[in-house]
Amino acid sequence: QVQLVEFGGGLVQAGGSLRLSCTASRSIFSINVMGWYRQAPGKQRELVSTFTASGSTNYADSVKGRFTISRDNDENTVYLQMNSLKPEDTAVYYCTADWNYVRYWGQGTQVTVSS
Repeated sequence: QVQLVEFGGGLVQAGGSLRLSCTASRSIFSINVMGWYRQAPGKQRELVSTFTASGSTNYADSVKGRFTISRDNDENTVYLQMNSLKPEDTAVYYCTADWNYVRYWGQGTQVTVSS
């Protein structure tokens, strides 16, 4: 199994920045894909960004150029740097880890962007 612990959510004004972190309970070298999803009130959960074990990254069109996913292998941590935040980025953000054919989810962290 993989346990994921997230930090970094909060309240920020539009145009501001936040950095989310997600620490895994096992080496991220062993995890095929780590990612971030989000779910806004009344909306379906959507993919924000992914980072594969081979080093490839992927972003939703709505966050390209504003969000950056990165990882610290020594700390088994994946980060999501969010810049130029917009009110429509308001959501609960979830970290995920695809390991051994199972997708594990973090507990979620609230990000609120005020206009």
